[in-house]
Amino acid sequence: MPLDPHIATFLAAQPAAAADASLDDIRRATELNLPMLHGPVQPVARVETFTVTASDGHPLRVRAYWPADTPRAAAPQPAIVFAHGGGWCLCSLELYDNPCRALANASRCVVLSVDYRLAPEHPYPVPLEDFYSAVLWAFAHASQLGIDPARIAVGGDSAGGNLAAAACLLARDRNGPAIAHQLLLYPALDDTLTTASYATYADGYYLTRDVMAFCWDTYLPGTGDGRPAWAAPMRATTLERLPPATILVCEYDPLRDEGEAYARRLRDAAVPAHDERLGGMVHGCIHMLGLTPAAASLFTRSGALIGAALSA
Repeated sequence: MPLDPHIATFLAAQPAAAADASLDDIRRATELNLPMLHGPVQPVARVETFTVTASDGHPLRVRAYWPADTPRAAAPQPAIVFAHGGGWCLCSLELYDNPCRALANASRCVVLSVDYRLAPEHPYPVPLEDFYSAVLWAFAHASQLGIDPARIAVGGDSAGGNLAAAACLLARDRNGPAIAHQLLLYPALDDTLTTASYATYADGYYLTRDVMAFCWDTYLPGTGDGRPAWAAPMRATTLERLPPATILVCEYDPLRDEGEAYARRLRDAAVPAHDERLGGMVHGCIHMLGLTPAAASLFTRSGALIGAALSA
C-alpha cells in the first residue's frame, strides 16, 4: 500500500542530518524530538521503577507498567520484559514511557521496560547481558511483581528486538528460564545489510542504511565476520527450541526482509512464528501515535497477538 500520507508529509519536512553532529548531539535531539510524535500520555493503572543488579554488579533501572484498570489484588498477570530501540546507542527509559504505556494497555500485560547500558560506551555484550539480567530478575521476582512466571515474554523494537531475540538464544544456550514468547517489532537481526529491502529503502524512509551500518559498528566495533550469533541472531546455526514468536515489520523499512526471513527460519526449525507486515509504516512507528492514526496498528496487532499467546 502507499506510504502513510501523514508520515510522507513528516518525512518531506525533515531537514538533512548535520554531517558534523556528534553522538551526544544526536542523543539530545532524539530525546527532545521523538516525544513530540507520541500524542497524549496514555493512562495506566500504575508505574513503578525497580533497581536490578546486572551480571557485573551494575545497577539497572526496570520500569513496570500495569495496564489500565488492573486492580492491585489481581491474579498473576502475563508480562513482557521490553528492550527499547535506538540502535543500541540512543534512547532511554524516559523516552519509551508512552510507547510502553500503550503496549501495556494494548496487550493487557505488565510491561517491564529495561534501562540497559548503551554503546559505544558499553558495546556488545553489555546491552544484551543487561537485558538478560532483567529477564532473570523478572522470573525471580514474579511473585513480588504480581506476574505469572509461566507467562513471561520478552519483546523489543528495532535494536530492542535484537536484544529480545538474542535473550531467547541465551536462555536456551545457558539453560535459563522458560521464556513464553518473543515479540519482535521491526527487529535488527542481520548485520550483513544485504537484503532487498536494504536496497529499496536505503534512503528517504526515516531509518537509512548508513545509519543502521553506524549502529551495528557502534554496537560491534571491529568484529567483522566474527560477529557472534548472540549479537546478530540471524547468524545462529540453529533456531530450534526457541520460544514462539510474533514478528511485526514495517512495509517501508530497510529491516523488513530480515524480520520476515527470521520468521521463516523459526518455522523451519519447528518454532511457531507469526509475522505480519504493517502496511504504509516506516521504522520507528512505535513513536508515531501522535503523527498518524495508522501507527495504532502496531499496538493493536502486537497487543492482540501476544495477548492471545499469553492468555491463561
